[in-house]
Amino acid sequence: MTHPIAADGIRFDFRPRGGVLDGLCVTDEGRDIAPLHRAPWAAAEVPPDAPPHQAWLAGDFLAAPMGASEHGLHGRAANGDWQVLDAPAGTLRAVLSGAVEGATVVKELSLSDGHPFVYQRHLFIGGAGALPVANHAMVSVPNGARLSFSRKRWWETLAEPLETTRGRSRLAYPRRAEDAAEFPAADGGTVNLHRYPWGTAHEDFVAGVEDPASRLGWTAVVRPEEGDLFLSLRNPAVLPMTMLWHSNGGRDYAPWNGRHKGCLGVEEGAALPMLGLSARETPDPLSAAGQPPLLRLDPQGTVEVRHVIGAIAWPTGQSVAGVMLEGDVLTVTGDWGAERRLPIRGGWLGGTAPQAPAPKKPALDWDL
Repeated sequence: MTHPIAADGIRFDFRPRGGVLDGLCVTDEGRDIAPLHRAPWAAAEVPPDAPPHQAWLAGDFLAAPMGASEHGLHGRAANGDWQVLDAPAGTLRAVLSGAVEGATVVKELSLSDGHPFVYQRHLFIGGAGALPVANHAMVSVPNGARLSFSRKRWWETLAEPLETTRGRSRLAYPRRAEDAAEFPAADGGTVNLHRYPWGTAHEDFVAGVEDPASRLGWTAVVRPEEGDLFLSLRNPAVLPMTMLWHSNGGRDYAPWNGRHKGCLGVEEGAALPMLGLSARETPDPLSAAGQPPLLRLDPQGTVEVRHVIGAIAWPTGQSVAGVMLEGDVLTVTGDWGAERRLPIRGGWLGGTAPQAPAPKKPALDWDL
């Protein structure tokens, strides 16, 4: 069963199994833009020992905890059931069946007339400890894409490749580099993370850590052939990491069978375990700079995570050079002068300044 949510110029479906935001469609400049990915298999093709969410892999969902868990990859939030609650028109509200680290989790997805964005928030009520979290949007890029990001401190891969014996990973693991245009590859060369695809038949994961001075975190995925642009926005003081999942035919086993191609995960979160080198350091370099490495729960209160995704027409195909928020207007600028001014809930993401950084530690050895 799906729950359709709509406002003027934008709509999506909510699937309670896995809490999936599916079928996002924005009407802009006279045409429909549907940027999100959906896996090409039926649920019956998924092996019984696979994470449950693979049976309905599509759109955007919450990973909590992100990574391995007793409830399957990406936790109960991605693999369990959500109960839909009463909510005003243009809003989807649901509560997760079962707790995450003792916390009750409430999801709210809302729209505004004329805004090309979905406003997401997740409330963690109670619970104890800290856990890695991320929103898990998947962008469909069958014809390639150009990627741009708010300023990052560095980029880093996992401790181990995603695939070694039943598929292929093409990046070097674990490695980190400051320049996304020259990230180390497994063959000794480099790849440009501002482009998709940069290789054939591969499955890879790499994360960028935000500059602590950023006040708006953003990821822009331009699809030149489709003539549009996917945007992901966050408060970097809460979610300091942008994680990219390149799923492009690199898995040879069911249900993937080499056919899962043109999928770019844009996963915004706080998930230190996804950093293969930084997670080994004490203190870790996020904490040392006053950035949250994980989401810390409040046993006596509520912790909130907000995120915005959306899409617009972008017929020039230019790479995005900047995204600026002023009041209730978001301005997107291309590297050759294209510009769109978009209505947005300007204060919705919040603007909490990062904590003062701890005393400097020795410089990281980027060649590790």
